[in-house]
Amino acid sequence: MVSGTITCAVPDHGSVPDYGAILNALPHPVMTIEADNAVKFLNSAAETFFDGSAAALVGQKLASLIPADSPLFSMIEQARSTGSSFADYDLLLESPRLGVKVVNIEVSPIAESLGDLAITLFERSIARRLHHQLQFRGAARSVSAMAAMLAHEVKNPLSGIRGAAQLLEQTIDSGDKNLTQLICNETDRIVALVDRMEVFADERPIRKAAINIHEVLAHCRRVAVTGFGRHVTFVERYDPSLPLALGNRDVLIQLFLNLLKNACEALPLATGGEVQLSTAYRHGMRLAVGGTGDRLDLPLVVSIQDNGPGIPEDLRANLFEPFVTSKASGTGLGLAFVAKAVADHGGVVELDSEPRRTIFRVTLPISTADRETDLSAAPHIRRFTAGAGE
Repeated sequence: MVSGTITCAVPDHGSVPDYGAILNALPHPVMTIEADNAVKFLNSAAETFFDGSAAALVGQKLASLIPADSPLFSMIEQARSTGSSFADYDLLLESPRLGVKVVNIEVSPIAESLGDLAITLFERSIARRLHHQLQFRGAARSVSAMAAMLAHEVKNPLSGIRGAAQLLEQTIDSGDKNLTQLICNETDRIVALVDRMEVFADERPIRKAAINIHEVLAHCRRVAVTGFGRHVTFVERYDPSLPLALGNRDVLIQLFLNLLKNACEALPLATGGEVQLSTAYRHGMRLAVGGTGDRLDLPLVVSIQDNGPGIPEDLRANLFEPFVTSKASGTGLGLAFVAKAVADHGGVVELDSEPRRTIFRVTLPISTADRETDLSAAPHIRRFTAGAGE
């Protein structure tokens, strides 16, 4: 009998994978905690979820991030005592740091580290954002179809009506000429409305380039201060490290001017009205590009927030549809244009409204051609009050 050592050849498939990089690529928040519930690791999505960097959050007790009465802590105790994984759904997490979030949670023991647990959170708002975005893109398409129909089927008859009224004006008594003038004025008003809608009928792809989003927002703020936002205090909270966005400058200016105008008009003319413009980088948001196999990264988030009364609940679901407005003199086309402009950029628009806190968030793609950012127009925080100078 021959004795000896048996060796097995293990194929070399390359270096050990970087598990931290893999976790950071996940769109869902993942964190690990130690036996005393201190945070040991967070991926990039968890940093965004808890609104802090890993350097600041690692070492903190979980109870400082999540309310101590949350059912999550009973799940943690059960996972440690039984050595099994636990999951719960539609849990409400509410704190000054988090705001209000509805999540599904999974808690799993880490076999190699006694007492350590992995916690994965699936934020329900991600699914809602995608669902709402499909609604908003549907609104943009409906506006486009309506604009094309109006341009072809309405303007020509209106031209004939106006011409007939002008002919009648030459043959009737002077006392009745105010009626023909009324016809002309009303047809002119309808034509002007149709002209405004014709922009929605243009289905050609927009020309995009690398854009400094802070320069666009600064331009919009200057326009607002000299016009519809004269009575408003503007606060800019920008992340100066953002890369360049991929977009059309003129379209983005019109998009954010519409959002700023809505925010300013929601505020009282008396003092105290404030509009915040902020930018941030958010990991984990990717959308499929229709007609291709590509997926578009949408990490740039621009937020327009006002402290007005909020948007009525019954309007929110259809707010981006044409002619939906809460303003007595509004046309309901401003947010319809926002829906189309965001869709043309392949982005996402979100709405979060409650009394004294209404936020529109626009998520945009970044430019891959040039990641350098001109920081001259990107301060951390600046405050502007009309009439006070800059």
